[in-house]
Amino acid sequence: MYKTLNPGDTIGIIGGGQLGKMMAQSAKKMGFTVGILDPNQNCPAAQVSDWNICADYADKEALREFARRATVLTFEFENIDAKALQEMEELVAIPQGSEVVAITQDRIKEKRFLESSGVSIAPFEVVETIDQLNTAVEKIGYPCVLKTTRFGYDGKGQVVLKSEADKGATEALIAANSCILEAWVPFSKELSVMIVRNQKGETTIFPVSENIHIANILHESIVPARISPEVSEKAVEAAQQIADALQLIGTLGIELFLTKDDVIFVNELAPRPHNSGHYTIEAMSLSQFDAHIRAVAGLTMPKARLLSSVVMVNILGQHMEDSLAFRDKKAEWSFHYYGKEDLHTNRKVGHVTILTNDVEETLIEIENTGIWNESYRKLNLN
Repeated sequence: MYKTLNPGDTIGIIGGGQLGKMMAQSAKKMGFTVGILDPNQNCPAAQVSDWNICADYADKEALREFARRATVLTFEFENIDAKALQEMEELVAIPQGSEVVAITQDRIKEKRFLESSGVSIAPFEVVETIDQLNTAVEKIGYPCVLKTTRFGYDGKGQVVLKSEADKGATEALIAANSCILEAWVPFSKELSVMIVRNQKGETTIFPVSENIHIANILHESIVPARISPEVSEKAVEAAQQIADALQLIGTLGIELFLTKDDVIFVNELAPRPHNSGHYTIEAMSLSQFDAHIRAVAGLTMPKARLLSSVVMVNILGQHMEDSLAFRDKKAEWSFHYYGKEDLHTNRKVGHVTILTNDVEETLIEIENTGIWNESYRKLNLN
């Protein structure tokens, strides 16, 4: 049983990117001391924290020092060494636990967990050799997707196979990693649900988000999602089912596919705040970051209420300059910048949240700014 934290207690956050930064801002608002572990001395989260340790995530001595200085630990991403995290549990409270990381950082474990929890997922096969790929394709058929079991995000570490001709692109992936082959889900929409559960089992579930991706990177999130109440209810039920099976503490992002027949398939899990939940800062009575900090700090979990319909759009490196020019023109929009030093193409460097009474009108307004023109061109090509 974890104790309730008080102002002045220290929350250590492993990972110093934008999620860590927004967690740190929530923790500071509640009066907690914040420490960051990240390889980059001037990472976004370090810019708003009390102290930071600059070290690699695999540096066991640095991790032990980090654990000794914190009251509790949390993390902004799941690609941490689960065994190292397990060792740290002997030194400091980690309310989320190491098991949730072990499950969600490995697609084979994640798929098998989802199967056991009773939710619908796409058929899959484990692939470690070209022969196994051939056998898996015979079972699953085309189209299908080959994904590495670890360290894949934003479309990295995966290959879509539409026919026999695409198999040549898989050899390097299989040679370097164990993989899974998934059946392609002919989805009509991509959705996500954020659920946060505290140490007492109290939960808050955020509204279903409709997500539009360009080149496998989240472009826009629309809330409420443009789906039926019945689909929304099914998505929320799946989220609660997964959280209960995990005995979740903290935040879980659940990515979903919706077919044209209104069937939901669970795609992936993220045991931390999620890009598609950034809208909650302005549009909800409780943000995903505030809820996450409350959960790991042992505080009571209020129910989050939607205050306004909303569209969130990501700012990538190539959008930075144009977005800055629009801050004065769109003073009612909430521009968030993460403080990243490297602004390379397709890197997430900020986001904009737009509260709205008319989602369709707002989507047109976003397009008409011209900031995201190349994204809309890609969208129209698809």
